[in-house]
Amino acid sequence: MTLETYTLTLHGRRLRLHEHLPDSGADDEAIVLLHGIAGSAETWRPVLERCAPFGRRVLAFDLPGHGHSDAPRADYGLGAQASTVRDVLAVSGVRHATVVGHSLGGGIAMQFAYQFPEMCDRLVLVASAGLGTEVSPVLRAAALPGAPLVLACAVNRVTLAVAKAAARLLGRSLKTETRELARHFGSLADPARRRAFLVIARSLMDLRGQRASAVEKLYLAEQVPTLLVWGARDPLIPVTHGRRTAELLPDSRLTVLENVKHFPHVADPDGFCLLLKDFVTGTEPARLTLDDVVARLTALNPVRERL
Repeated sequence: MTLETYTLTLHGRRLRLHEHLPDSGADDEAIVLLHGIAGSAETWRPVLERCAPFGRRVLAFDLPGHGHSDAPRADYGLGAQASTVRDVLAVSGVRHATVVGHSLGGGIAMQFAYQFPEMCDRLVLVASAGLGTEVSPVLRAAALPGAPLVLACAVNRVTLAVAKAAARLLGRSLKTETRELARHFGSLADPARRRAFLVIARSLMDLRGQRASAVEKLYLAEQVPTLLVWGARDPLIPVTHGRRTAELLPDSRLTVLENVKHFPHVADPDGFCLLLKDFVTGTEPARLTLDDVVARLTALNPVRERL
């Protein structure tokens, strides 16, 4: 197994990319791992260290505005992020992918499947955004007028240094998911990444919850094998979103992990990788064409009426 890290320049901007290459002949399909808001590809490190049994290329990159990728003043909408995923796959020589998205990454994964159905073989949605209005008040607070100032005061280099010192004192008593959540919020000490976080959060949420929703378009993904993974105790995006989505996609698989919160792939990487391997090896890729999408759209939407 080979795990490489690259700086990829795309449209004049730098992206940090991690790639696992299998030891022997890989399938013509890759797996791409998309992280959540304020996160980075590092959240997938436990999966990248365990992905040899997949027998496939596995790519994980820092989305624009996150991690070690550039954070320009730019469009951070779901459509733009999905296009970035397409471009990263294209320049990496990948034409078909199982798209795994956590939290915000799940919303991007569904947008990718909507925009580029011919490239999306399977969907894996992990505590995914975009499947219901209810989210944590902490996330909704990003829509408040004073949120930029509050975040700048609450998360900066000074408070981050204090938090890291406290974490060293607590040591192993800090739970894995708590450390992961702290790392996500710690990234907001950087002004550019904080700005990107606020732009993304405000584009997707208001004080009442999530505004961006993929629910009404899920019927277009009925032919795409879909795995839903949720923590039973998720405080940020409730497991009810996963249960409702499983009802809307009756052929999907839903796994709810007990005693797990918002980061199933971090809390139980062995179990998560086993789920992912079984799903990828036990399902046939969708391989949709534009004609398939057109047929589905015209079959389930009313014809135009002349006024």
